[in-house]
Amino acid sequence: MDQYQKDILHMSQQDLNRLHVIRKVLEGTLPQLEAASILNLSDRQVRRIQSRILTQGDEGIAHKARGRLSNQSTKPKVKARALLICKKFYPDFGPTLASEKLFEGHGIKLSDETLRTWFREEGIIYKRRKDRPHRNWRERKASYGEMIQMDGSHHAWLENRGPKLVLMAYKDDATGEVFARFYDHEGTIPALDSFRRYILKYGIPQSVYFDKHASYKTSSKPTIQEELKGQEEPLTQFGRVLEELGVTRIYAHSPQAKGRIERLFRTFQDRLVKELRLKGAKTQGEANQVLGEYLPVHNKRFRRLAANEADLHRPLKKPLNLRSIFSIKVQRTMRNDFTIVHEGQLYQILDSTNARELLVEKDLSGRTRITHAGRTLRFKPIPQRPAKDPQIQEPGKLKLVTVPLKSHPWRKDYRNMTTAPARLYNSIKQTYQPQPLNRTF
Repeated sequence: MDQYQKDILHMSQQDLNRLHVIRKVLEGTLPQLEAASILNLSDRQVRRIQSRILTQGDEGIAHKARGRLSNQSTKPKVKARALLICKKFYPDFGPTLASEKLFEGHGIKLSDETLRTWFREEGIIYKRRKDRPHRNWRERKASYGEMIQMDGSHHAWLENRGPKLVLMAYKDDATGEVFARFYDHEGTIPALDSFRRYILKYGIPQSVYFDKHASYKTSSKPTIQEELKGQEEPLTQFGRVLEELGVTRIYAHSPQAKGRIERLFRTFQDRLVKELRLKGAKTQGEANQVLGEYLPVHNKRFRRLAANEADLHRPLKKPLNLRSIFSIKVQRTMRNDFTIVHEGQLYQILDSTNARELLVEKDLSGRTRITHAGRTLRFKPIPQRPAKDPQIQEPGKLKLVTVPLKSHPWRKDYRNMTTAPARLYNSIKQTYQPQPLNRTF
């Protein structure tokens, strides 16, 4: 058993991605310079990693300095002092000017990029200069699977014959190969289902390029737990899936930035609409059937050769639990009676646990699973809450009647008084005679 545990290699998704690309270099299907560009490394680093894998095996992919403090890191005392000075004396200074003032006035030498990172971590707000928009033609990626563009197209695909549909499409940036499927709306579930179908057919791509739709990028601020984990922005369900699979997220700031898939939609809105009309498709199921027959013909005609012959799609490994990864995951707080509420449904937890926060997973088929720290908990839904007895008065619902004391000013006789309140009281009493009230105490 001990020997088996020693043979287990613990790798992150980044390590697996690097190992996959380096293996392509070792096979001779991917040049070293292209691999360095894909991995954001220098060609010298790629050669070092390649040498370590040849001599040490897959274990050589891990960096030797992992887990150790960097020699170039700033001491915590210096960081705390610099941030305290910036908050006190330079609260609205940008990182560049603040670094200059720290060196000139306090003898602390820091780069502006280091301060910028610290300001972001501490939430220090400073005025940023807006860059002028600039657009250049972007060269295609060199390898198949290096980047795919993703988007949804709202169009009358069935014209007047059927319901309105949304085409979720994926286009490889290097070859132009297209994968697509029709859905009734553009949202989280269609995005998860379509991407799951994509990776089952082609494998896991290196990166996905999409717009800032609410299903892909949220505008909410990170929670305290997310900030403690080092997340600069909260992730949507689709963003979480990409992170778990080790896929890089790239956001487009305008439709023109992802012009290749936009042009694809213009082509489909002409050719595919006519194909659906010729086939007589009237429902979503019939449209997907026609689309499945149309895409191979389209790809055969419009697909182009990539600059490199390497396929950078990572194959699916058995340890990957796609059912769990492609699930809607939500944190829920467990009550003292071992119950949680999710989507208006009350669930009773049957297993004993000391956890307060439980993870509710709902997969694409609608199956619900409740876990904590990777452990699946048994539960049962409670179909209906117990009815309340109308005869039982809830605490806080009793109406108490307070009777003023005889010595209270409200009960004093104002007839012999000459103050302003007394005169007002006597004038009102002469013109208005209230009826006696039947009060029951």
